[in-house]
Amino acid sequence: MVDSLYYLPNDIGVSALDCGKAFRLLSPQEKKYAHYLSRAAWYGGLAVLLQTSPESADIFVMLQRIFRKQTPSTLAQVATAAGLSSEEYQAFLVYTAGLYANMGNYKSFGDTKFIPNLPKDKLEALVKASQAFEEQPAEMEALWNSCSCLLYSLEDKQKQLGLGDKGITTYFSGNCCLEDAELAQKFLDSKVNFCHHSTFEMTNSCFRTQAYAANENQRKMLEEYCRSFTLGSVEAHKKGSSYWIKDKGPIVESYIGFIESYRDPFGSRGEFEGFVAVVNKAMSEHFAKLVSSAEVFLPELPWPREFEKDTFLKPDFTSLDVLTFAGSGIPAGINIPNYDDIRQSEGFKNVSLGNVLSVAYATKKEKLTFLEEDDKDLFVKLNGPSFEVQVGLHELLGHGSGKLFVSSWYRGSETWDSKFSTIASSYEECRAECVGLYLCLKKNVLSIFGHEGEDADNVVYINWLSMVRAGLLGLEFYTPESKSWRQAHMQARFVILRVLLEAGEGLVGLEEVTGQDGKPDARITMDRSKIHTVGKGAIHRFLCKLQVLKSTADVEGGRALYDFYSTVSDTGTQNFLRLRETVLLRKEARKMFVQANTKVNGDSVELVEYEGSAAGLICSFTERFQDDAEQLDADLLDMSKRDAPCW
Repeated sequence: MVDSLYYLPNDIGVSALDCGKAFRLLSPQEKKYAHYLSRAAWYGGLAVLLQTSPESADIFVMLQRIFRKQTPSTLAQVATAAGLSSEEYQAFLVYTAGLYANMGNYKSFGDTKFIPNLPKDKLEALVKASQAFEEQPAEMEALWNSCSCLLYSLEDKQKQLGLGDKGITTYFSGNCCLEDAELAQKFLDSKVNFCHHSTFEMTNSCFRTQAYAANENQRKMLEEYCRSFTLGSVEAHKKGSSYWIKDKGPIVESYIGFIESYRDPFGSRGEFEGFVAVVNKAMSEHFAKLVSSAEVFLPELPWPREFEKDTFLKPDFTSLDVLTFAGSGIPAGINIPNYDDIRQSEGFKNVSLGNVLSVAYATKKEKLTFLEEDDKDLFVKLNGPSFEVQVGLHELLGHGSGKLFVSSWYRGSETWDSKFSTIASSYEECRAECVGLYLCLKKNVLSIFGHEGEDADNVVYINWLSMVRAGLLGLEFYTPESKSWRQAHMQARFVILRVLLEAGEGLVGLEEVTGQDGKPDARITMDRSKIHTVGKGAIHRFLCKLQVLKSTADVEGGRALYDFYSTVSDTGTQNFLRLRETVLLRKEARKMFVQANTKVNGDSVELVEYEGSAAGLICSFTERFQDDAEQLDADLLDMSKRDAPCW
């Protein structure tokens, strides 16, 4: 039996992202703008295969060839004839959907490898019985041989992404260790205009998009993006990002490039992502009110005034319905761009992805773990609304607050990411989460989101309880063997759990119990009467430390603080290593999303939607790249082959 951590269960949640209503309200010009931007995003997103693992691109091409020739329903008959049970064939569909959804064979949320939950000989039999294999036996045999071993391998190093002997990465060559990464970073820091972007066959769609831009800022933004992707220029992408910030309140919002550094084991280089979304005007009104009140709320944060930005540059903050999100995963909210100098001098934008939130955080009572029965009904009712408040505060006043002393402590081309490297992403997520917890205690914040009186008190309680529960769930993303965390947000939430447990006075309770099934379980409790006193005080003190250490580039102090609260051990009041086993025993797989495609039909653009299932997700991907499929296969395989000597 393979450890369930390393495969996706057959009953994994798969949901379609609904954007039909929002898309149909667009004008013909806006639909074409959205279409060509989406094409650029999807083609660029294929770069993530090469950024994830040495074998991901080969697996992707093999699966694409199989399903281009036979739909999931047609292939089911082949699978039966090849000796697969219905459960084994479903496991194959789930694996394929998972590879597409994560753009590689490592989970985007947690960075652990996942393999097919069926025997290797059964999968080989299916591959060789497929129509794709019958028509191109030599090519398909070569593809199978190139990836089949790594596709199933669970050697220790290959179980997760990481640097050196801690895991697999394609951000560095196979013989690189942390010291090599530090040396490379020092060299790159000395070259102010260094380039880390790869070029990809996506610029044609960016060029075509320009004809449908709504204004000059969008045209200049796209022009700089094209220059960036053609030349590999970071400076061009930064200029494009500046124009993007100036493009206030567009109906069709987007961002594209090598953005988040979560998966670089050194925490500096960006992974590709591109999104296209349509503004949800009703929900955006809440966020607009939050933005207009930001200058009232910022002084409420616990650090001295000198540690806050001189001027708060009011950003766009909109709720969006995602049409396209290409990359390794889809977040609930985004605060971008990530260039510190632009953020401090020109500002940033915040977006909350409404149709993602409504699906991802819908909770069924029977699947809720680690809570008291008395809390479950309220949690089901208010988890979504409370998370909406948390996302708003996290993105706008979390990531949007605080100052870096760039002329005194940050030197030359040093940035937050390059300076704090391996802890930078999680540390910053923790700071933003703490800001959300702290400011949600303000009644005038809650009233912006329509919460008053008892309802407001309940939203605060569920928000804090949800954060503590998330901290416990975060243990799934800790690897004891390497004593490392594989997911920035979940590490951040565990740190917050530790801080609130340390506060004492009965604020948070966490005990190990035996479940009704006779297996190990755990129970979380929170004394809601102490949130505004004990809880607020603990977050106040911790948040102040986080900001001062960040502002002054105190890497040594910041790492000592963050590593202390990130420690997972079997000593102390809580045996977190044993609790981790309980969390793994009762974990629920993260949902996957099926996204629509757009298609030009004469002068109009059509939206093509798919069912929320593994088969629907597969169909969406095979149809997404059918126009130039053979050339795309060849390009991916060529790039994968050229990189191969590095591993």
